[in-house]
Amino acid sequence: MAESTFTFRVDDDLKAAFAEVAANQERTAAQLLRVLMKDAVHRDRELREHDRWFRGEIEQALEEADDPATPRLTHETVRSSWQQQRAAIEQQASGRPA
Repeated sequence: MAESTFTFRVDDDLKAAFAEVAANQERTAAQLLRVLMKDAVHRDRELREHDRWFRGEIEQALEEADDPATPRLTHETVRSSWQQQRAAIEQQASGRPA
């Protein structure tokens, strides 16, 4: 892997505190910075992947909602189903047999 130098300015107090943190972890400041940079890149990639997936899910749901061939449930059907589920959960929580 090719390497390059990354140079930037930082407050003296922050630099000293960071060096102490690195020493506490038995690393140099440069080693700890590399770890932090890799973590930041990894987190960003994961967030972007999740965002792409989530947007795809939303787009698919919107297309299905707009499709007249998509099966529909009436409000009463959904309400009845939830009432049955809620009653079963309440019964289970109270310790009574179903």
